[in-house]
Amino acid sequence: MGVCADLGSHRCCRALSHIQPQPPKQQQQSPYQLPISEGSPAAAAPEPAAADSATIPSTTTLTASPAKTAAFTVKTTRRRGRRRLDGGGDEEVDAAIASSNSNPSARSSPISSSGPATRSIQVFKFVLISLLSLLAENSQAHNIPEDAVHITAILGEGVIFNCHVEFPNDHPVPYVLQWDKKVSETGSDLPIYIWYESYPEHIEEGYKGRVSRVSQDSPFGSASLNLTNIRESDQGWYECKVVFLNRDPKQHKNGTWFHLDVHAPPRFSVTPEDIIYVNLGDSIILNCQADGTPTPEILWYKDANPVDPSPTVGIFNDGTELRISTIRHEDIGEYTCIARNGEGQVSHTARVIIAGGAVIMDKAAPDKHARTKSQANAINERFAIRVPPTNQTKLEGEKVIFSCEAKAMPGNVTVRWFREGSPVREVASLETRVTIRKDGSLIINPIKPDDSGQYLCEVTNGIGDPQSASAYLSVEYPAKVTFTPTVQYLPFRLAGVVQCYIKSSPQLQYVTWTKDKRLLEPYQMKDIVVMANGSLLFTRVNEEHQGQYSCTPYNAQGTHGASGFMDVLVRKPPAFTVEPDTLYQRKVGDSVEMHCDAVEAEGTERPTIKWQRQEGEQLADSQRNRIKISGGNMTIENLRREDFGYYQCVVSNEVATLMAVTQLVIEGTQPHAPYNITGKATESSITLQWLPGYSGGSEYKQDYTIWFREAGVNDWQTISVTPSGSTQVTINGLASGTTYEFQVVGRNVLGDGMMSKVMTVRTLEDAPAAPRNVKAATQPPDSFFQLMPDEAGPKPGPPRNVSVTEVSNGFLITWQSPLERAHIVKFYTIKYRTDAQWKTLNRGQIRPEETQYLVKNLVGGRTYYFRVLANSEKSYESSDEVKFPVPARVKHKAITAGVVGGILFFIVAIILSVCAVKICNKRKRRKQEKEFNMVACRITDARNIAANAANNHHHLHHNRSTGSISSGQVPLKNNTEHYRDYESVFIVPGPSCHNQNRTNKPEYQV
Repeated sequence: MGVCADLGSHRCCRALSHIQPQPPKQQQQSPYQLPISEGSPAAAAPEPAAADSATIPSTTTLTASPAKTAAFTVKTTRRRGRRRLDGGGDEEVDAAIASSNSNPSARSSPISSSGPATRSIQVFKFVLISLLSLLAENSQAHNIPEDAVHITAILGEGVIFNCHVEFPNDHPVPYVLQWDKKVSETGSDLPIYIWYESYPEHIEEGYKGRVSRVSQDSPFGSASLNLTNIRESDQGWYECKVVFLNRDPKQHKNGTWFHLDVHAPPRFSVTPEDIIYVNLGDSIILNCQADGTPTPEILWYKDANPVDPSPTVGIFNDGTELRISTIRHEDIGEYTCIARNGEGQVSHTARVIIAGGAVIMDKAAPDKHARTKSQANAINERFAIRVPPTNQTKLEGEKVIFSCEAKAMPGNVTVRWFREGSPVREVASLETRVTIRKDGSLIINPIKPDDSGQYLCEVTNGIGDPQSASAYLSVEYPAKVTFTPTVQYLPFRLAGVVQCYIKSSPQLQYVTWTKDKRLLEPYQMKDIVVMANGSLLFTRVNEEHQGQYSCTPYNAQGTHGASGFMDVLVRKPPAFTVEPDTLYQRKVGDSVEMHCDAVEAEGTERPTIKWQRQEGEQLADSQRNRIKISGGNMTIENLRREDFGYYQCVVSNEVATLMAVTQLVIEGTQPHAPYNITGKATESSITLQWLPGYSGGSEYKQDYTIWFREAGVNDWQTISVTPSGSTQVTINGLASGTTYEFQVVGRNVLGDGMMSKVMTVRTLEDAPAAPRNVKAATQPPDSFFQLMPDEAGPKPGPPRNVSVTEVSNGFLITWQSPLERAHIVKFYTIKYRTDAQWKTLNRGQIRPEETQYLVKNLVGGRTYYFRVLANSEKSYESSDEVKFPVPARVKHKAITAGVVGGILFFIVAIILSVCAVKICNKRKRRKQEKEFNMVACRITDARNIAANAANNHHHLHHNRSTGSISSGQVPLKNNTEHYRDYESVFIVPGPSCHNQNRTNKPEYQV
C-alpha cells in the first residue's frame, strides 16, 4: 500500500488500484497494452466498477497518453532483458509475447522451453509491463479528490511536489513511480516523469532538464518531484502514481493530486514609441498592454501626475489605450504607463513633442509655432545645417574635405555620411581612407578615381525627420587604358574595329596609335577612322591592316601611358552557305522550317549559329516548347499569331558576327495591333492617326474601333472609325485642358485584334492669346518629331544605328536604312541642335540609297545632338537622338585654318589688285593704240593717194602716147618723201585701213 502526504499541511492521501476483469472476447487491447500471462497476479484480480474517492465539481476525467506510455514500456522491457539475458534473450521475449497472442493454450506456460532462471525473469517482465499498461488504461477511473494540494509558484522559480511512498505492511517492494500532468486541451494525462529502479528515467519533451526525483535523504517523500525554471505553461493539475508490482490487485493505485498556480510579474507586450512627434491639432493613441499572472492593472501618468480624463483625453479598453483627440500645447509632455499586479510592476515612458521639420539654410530659421519664449523651449528648436557641403573637383592623390556643420537645440547632433546611398564606413574601398571629424566634416585622403560620386550628409538630433545635404566629388586623372586584349581580329573585306579600352576624367581629347612600333596617322588614311571612344574603325579591312597596334589616350591631365601591344590579325569571316528565305508565309496551326548554315574560314573557329527575334530579343518562352533547332535550322510548330515578326539567324566566331534576317507572316489571324499612333489636339477635339498592323492576310479587310476615356476614369467609351479601313479619326465634344487616353483596335471577319499601346493626349486650354512681346515657351525637342501634319501618310521605319565619327576632313554621320517600309523612303534629312532649337543640317535632300553625310564645320568644345529623319512622300520617322561632343582640339584646328585662310585671302587680294591694275593699264594702252591707228591710217591713205597719183601719171603718159586719157582723171602732186619721213616715226600694229572692212587679220604698217 502506498501513502503520499504533504508535510506542511499534514494531509495524506491513499489510493488503491483495482483492476477490472473483462471477458477475453470482449476485451479491446489498447495500442500500448501487451498481453500478459493468465497466471500473473495482475491478470487474476478483478477491478471495481468505480473509484471510492470523492470528486471535485467541474473536474473532467483524466486519461493517459497511450502512445508515449507504450513506447516507454516496451523500451524499458527490452533494455532490462538485454541487461539480464545473454545472447538471444530479446528474441525469446518477443517469441513469448507472440505466442501469448496467437496461442491461448500457451498463456499458462509461455516460456516452457526456457530454463527456470530465464522463465522467472520473463515472468517478471510481463508482470511489470502488464501493470504499467493497466495503470495507463484505468487512469480514467481516478477523479480529483477534494483534499488535492494547491501550490503557488513564481515564474522562473522552482517547486517540489511532495509525495510519500507507504509500502504494504511496511515492507519495501519494487514499485514504479509515474507523474502525470492533466492536459486541459485534450482532457488526457501526459506522463512527464516515469521511474523504475535502475532503468533510465523517462522525461517528457519540454520538461527535460527541469524535473528530477528528490534525493532519498531529503525531508520530502521518496516519490516527490522537483520542478525548476517554472513556465506559465506549467500551470495545471499533476498526479503522483505509485504502483507496487506485487501488491494486491484489489486495492487502488497509490497517488496524490496537486494543482500548480504560476504567478508572473507584469511584462509589457505592447508599448508606445519612446518619442512621438505630433503637430498641433493631431490625434494620437498610446497603446500599452502587459502580460502577467494575475492579470496586471494598467495606470497612466502625465509628468508624474495621474491622467485626468477630459473631453479630448480618455482611457479605453481596460486602461490599455490612452487617446488624445486634439493635441494642444498643454498635452505636450511625458506619458508613463504602469502595469502592476501582486508580483510587481513595470513602467514605460513616452515623450510627446511637437515635431520641427529641418531645412538646409545658412542661418537657423525661427519656428513658426514659437510665439513666445516659453513655447519655444517647450517645442524644442529646430536645427539647421549652417555649412552644407559643396561640389568639388580634385586631382587623383589629393585630399578632399566636405563640410557639414550643424547646430541644434538640443545639441546632441548626430552626423552620418553616405556615398551613393551606402554609409561611407561600409564602403570597402573607403574604409581606410575616410575620417569623420567631430564637427561633421568628411575627409578622404588620398582620393582615387573610383571615389567620384555623390556624397550625402545626414544630421539629426532626434526631433523630426533627419536633414540632409549632398555634394558631388569629381576626381580628375590622366587618361588611362584599363584593358589590353592580346589578340584582336579584323574581318577581311568587311568593316572591323580595334578596341582601345579607355577611362578618362576629364573627357578624352584624343588617342594616338602606333602600328608595328611606328606612328599611325589614321586621319591621313582612307579606310581608317578614329571613333569618339578612341577605337579604330576600319571601313574595309585588307591584309595591310594586320600588325601590332598600341594606343595612348590623352585628356587635359595628360596620359597614364600607352597600352600594351595588341596583335591584330586579319582573317576571313564566316560565310553563309544557306540563308533563310526573305519571307515565310504560313497559316495558323501550320509549321515552318527556316534554314541557315555557315562555314568558317581557314584557320578560324567554327561559327556558332543561333536564332533570335528582331533587334536581339530572345525567343519567347511560349515558343520554346514548339521550337526545334537542329544545327542552324529552326522549325516552329503549331504556329500562332504571336509568332508573326522578324527573325534573325546570327552566325558568330572570334572574327566577326554576321546576321541574316527573315520575316514570318502568319495568315488567318485577327489583326495585329496598330502602331505609330499620333494625336493632334484642339480645345474640344483630338485627331488620331495610326499605321495599320498586319491584317491577318491579304484577303482580310480591316476596320478599326477607338477606345478612349478621360485619364483617371475607369469606364471606356468606343467609337467606330468611318469610312471602313480609314486610319484617321477626329473625336469631338471633348473638354478643354483635359487629358485623355486612347487605344486603337483592328477587326476583321475573324474577330477583334490586339489593342494598341495607350496614347495620351491633352486638349488645349481655353486661354486668351499671349501678348505680342511675350515669347512662346521652348518646345520640347522630341515633340518636334512626334507631331504629324493632318495630311501625313504612311511612315517608313526609323533609321538605325546612327553614329558620328571624326575623319580627316571633318565628321562623318552614318546610319542604316530602316528595317520597316524602307521602300517608301524618298530622302533623308539630318537635324541637329546644340540647345533646345532644332535645325536642318543638310542643304539639299539626301538620296535614299545614301547612308552617310560629311560635316566639316562643327565647333570644337561643343556638344551636338543629331537625328536622322527618313522621309516618305508626306510623312517621316525619326531615329533616336545621338549625342556627340566635339573635341576641343578641333577648335584649335579651326583657328589655325582661319589664320592660314586669312593670310591666303590677303595674298590673293594682292594678286587680284595687281592684275586689276595691269588690266586697267592694258585697256588704257589699247585706247592709246587705237588713237595711234587713226593717225597711221591717215598716213597710209596719203601714201596710197601718192601711189595712185603715180599710177595715174604713168597711165596718163601712156594714154598720151596712145591718145586715150580719160576726162575724169586728174594728176596729183608727188609728196611721197614727205609722208615717208612722218610715217617712219610710228610702228603701229593694227588692221590695214583699206582692208579694215574686209578682214580682221592684224598687220603691221611700216
